Amino acid sequence: MDIHWIEMIGYGGTAMTALSYSMRTIVPLRIAGIASSVFFIAYGLSIQSWPMLATEFIILPLNIVRLFQLLRLLKQTENASGDEFEITWLEPFSKARRLSAGEILFRSGDKASELYVVHSGRYRIVDRDIEFGSGQLMGELGFLSPDNLRTATLECVVPGEVGVVTYFDLKQLFFQNPKFGFYLMKLIAARLFENEAHARTATPVRQAAE
Repeated sequence: MDIHWIEMIGYGGTAMTALSYSMRTIVPLRIAGIASSVFFIAYGLSIQSWPMLATEFIILPLNIVRLFQLLRLLKQTENASGDEFEITWLEPFSKARRLSAGEILFRSGDKASELYVVHSGRYRIVDRDIEFGSGQLMGELGFLSPDNLRTATLECVVPGEVGVVTYFDLKQLFFQNPKFGFYLMKLIAARLFENEAHARTATPVRQAAE
């Protein structure tokens, strides 16, 4: 009878392991992994399998830590409104660049690979009444545009300094910091609406000129 229950414990661990592989989302997978380790630890103690115990005593805390990290990340996502931006988010990824008045940061149609955060100076979108100052982001549309191409030309109006962040680093920050991810999505949406409004007001002017 004792052997029967020991085997049932082992089968329970096997079932939890199989269940974890069938999970489509990561949180239930971690929970199933934790349950599997508990079953196998009990089974390993019963049959005195030290290699099994060593393995599970390593896997169990790893799954527990990852589960708490995921739950904390989900909580941050729920609390992220996307209305606030902290320039410190980008500091670890940013490289400073000085710019002179009249210098072009990029032109429409150029390949986009970088985002800019304004530290000082003034910058404007050529042919549009859009300017950027300290603390604002520039060049974010190229992050999601088809083939990562620039949609406008950006010029330095007043000399200053910008922080340059590559899109590779931006992707990491996007997934690591939910608040920044929400902010960036809302910013891109706002810029798209601005571009659409500009196109609507510019069309009648061109027609009148013709």
